[in-house]
Amino acid sequence: MFQSLEALPPDAIIGIMSLYRQDNDPRKVDLSVGVYQDDSGKTPVLDCVRIAEQQILEEQSTKSYVGIAGNAGFNKSMESMLFGVNHPTLRAGRISSIQTPGGSGGLCVAGHTIVRAKPEARVWLSDPSWPNHMPLLKLSGLNLEQYPYYDYDKHCINFDAMINAFNTLRSDDIVLLHGCCHNPCGADLSKEQWNLLADLFEERGIVPFIDIAYQGLANGLEEDAYGVRLMAERLDEVVVVTSCSKNLGLYRERVGMTSLVSKDVERAKIAQSNLGNVARGIYSMPPDHGAAVAGRVLSDGELNKLWLKELGTMRTRINSLRQLFVEKAEERNAPRDFSFISEEKGMFSFLGLSRKQVVKLREEFHVYMVETSRINVAGINQSNVDYVVDSIVAVL
Repeated sequence: MFQSLEALPPDAIIGIMSLYRQDNDPRKVDLSVGVYQDDSGKTPVLDCVRIAEQQILEEQSTKSYVGIAGNAGFNKSMESMLFGVNHPTLRAGRISSIQTPGGSGGLCVAGHTIVRAKPEARVWLSDPSWPNHMPLLKLSGLNLEQYPYYDYDKHCINFDAMINAFNTLRSDDIVLLHGCCHNPCGADLSKEQWNLLADLFEERGIVPFIDIAYQGLANGLEEDAYGVRLMAERLDEVVVVTSCSKNLGLYRERVGMTSLVSKDVERAKIAQSNLGNVARGIYSMPPDHGAAVAGRVLSDGELNKLWLKELGTMRTRINSLRQLFVEKAEERNAPRDFSFISEEKGMFSFLGLSRKQVVKLREEFHVYMVETSRINVAGINQSNVDYVVDSIVAVL
């Protein structure tokens, strides 16, 4: 039976990572892999995570299932972090949540639940969007479209084009928005733009589907949730998927959550039962360890204080690296204005290089990035920043 299968090309980022590993040049720099790195190039285990893990392992008395909805303490703490402890929608019981295997698992559960509710639903993705949004949601059976988002020439959001596109959407169309730290362009919606979208979505009956995988890494934990909280307060229905991979560094533990905002508490109960039923049919029960760790960090006062400090360090490092990159480019009189890099947020930005220039960077200078010229800013550090900028200036 499987003889009919055909070989598929490797994932673009995985392919770049493979080339990087095979490169023996000591100058090599990897700006492609999409994980946070410290100044030594390592993806660290946070101190708050180590302490929480030790406590949990010492206290744990069973490895039995935690249930389809996952770790209840984790879900409650995540809802409070995401929506705010006193959010009116949360107090009204209109939010249904389920722990998922990472943000990807959360997107999968959300996608299948949308298809169950409305098989003909159209979900609109930003152009560009995280590369895995399209294949992952397509596997759920969703009808996918794209709306204009990023102006590659001006390096900013093409908000007028967005609004024009949204003015053509039907009631119950679904628009996927990045809550903060847009992946892959780094250009985030302002509060004023979120407000305008809330007005438009309310007027036209559009449902926001917010993927917020980087809360706390743009401007702050509370500030980054602005769009989620606004939409949840203003609209009857909202889909939210979040992840602990980045802000808690729990990449390999696969910790995420899907939340649905419903019109009232009765519909929320129905939504909760369907989220559980969908999850049961995909993976049955979620893994516990990562969620138990995250739940402990979020609910324990001292651990939470330590986490906020560590999260602040990561956020400050990323933002300062953006500014450092711009300053280094200006010092070298780079033939291109890179000031937009310091205005964007999160780990990713497009440099605006051609594919030919990206290949030259890789083959001649051993600087690796995705061929769209999307870089992971966190891959830059004090020891390689001069070499990286010199190399980019050289190919320009």
